Amino acid sequence: MAERVQKLIASAGICSRRKAEELIKQGRVKINGQTAKIGDSADSNTDTILVDGKPINPQERVYFALNKPIGYECTLQSTTGKPTVAELIDTKARIFPIGRLDTDSRGLLLLTNDGEFANLVMHPGSSVDKVYRVSVEGDVPIALINTMRNGIQLEEARTRPCEIEVLSKDKDKTILEFILHEGRKRQIRRMLEAIEYSVIDLCREKVGNITLGKLNEGNYRVLKQDEIEALRSLAIEGS
Repeated sequence: MAERVQKLIASAGICSRRKAEELIKQGRVKINGQTAKIGDSADSNTDTILVDGKPINPQERVYFALNKPIGYECTLQSTTGKPTVAELIDTKARIFPIGRLDTDSRGLLLLTNDGEFANLVMHPGSSVDKVYRVSVEGDVPIALINTMRNGIQLEEARTRPCEIEVLSKDKDKTILEFILHEGRKRQIRRMLEAIEYSVIDLCREKVGNITLGKLNEGNYRVLKQDEIEALRSLAIEGS
């Protein structure tokens, strides 16, 4: 059955559908020897689809939850010489992270080779919330916490309102729970920097219906089918 070529590329685990569209626009995708265009369809069973001269090979789709340690990059290839999160998972599939945690952060990270699923979960309009436990240096006043709740102006845009709960606080440290409905780069750290506070520790504990639970740092598990479908439904619900 013929499908949009960008969907076939994403399903093969090459990249997300959005990235596949960029590859098509750049002339890096061919169907049966002809340069593909946005809107083209193909049948993976009968057509030859090449990305940068290499045929795509649909893989069995895999889905993992990882407890990411500090010091690992959420990239396919390291840009600094540090290890990547994919190195922590024993699989032959070409997996990539769904969203990111910066090198200095830890906690729950989902990885897959299903580009379509990843794009759905990461879509700005999805209903997939992310929960973080954040230790902050110093006693953060409630007035400034309310400022963050209502949205902080960052360089590129204002953050959407979010939920923040004070778990504990004293003069040396404040522990906060953030529930974000978006995923800007280093968002929590930048929000706190904007009110002149710095992060001691940042751990993501939940993505949608998937929780960190008792998963030890550096370990991973395969997501169950009902977890995958529930997360897919959450993503579709708000998109």
